[in-house]
Amino acid sequence: MKCPFCQADNDRVIDSRSHEEGYVIRRRRQCCGCERRFTTYERVAEMDVRVIKKDGTREQYLPEKIRRGIELACWKRPIPTGRVEQIIGDVQQDIYLMGETEVESRSIGELIMEKLIDLDHVAYIRFASVYREFKDLHDFVDEVSPMLNRARGKG
Repeated sequence: MKCPFCQADNDRVIDSRSHEEGYVIRRRRQCCGCERRFTTYERVAEMDVRVIKKDGTREQYLPEKIRRGIELACWKRPIPTGRVEQIIGDVQQDIYLMGETEVESRSIGELIMEKLIDLDHVAYIRFASVYREFKDLHDFVDEVSPMLNRARGKG
């Protein structure tokens, strides 16, 4: 592993820890050249999954798109970064556990919404408004009403 600071190709592992429920190994390394420390992550090679879009086109599954969507939904919400990372990892794991080489974007969106509704209602609505393509206030009310009814039933 090349040092990101001095580009030397000689380091030693100081610490290894399981991360993301055992699907990732986090390694702390120290460069033998400049003695600075850096972190690397080792994960299983990604499966070749294709996403079937709403219009029927297919594209390579990119975990960064899930990350971007979830982070936008959670923007400026009181949600710990670690929790967001856990949801991203959980969604990715669910996709791989499907064992399919092609997954509909609709299925991915539903997985994300299942996680967000338990995390934060505002983040859920933000994601739903884009994912479900709200056209007007009625679409918004239709999505929020069941949540309000559940909240009233609990209190």
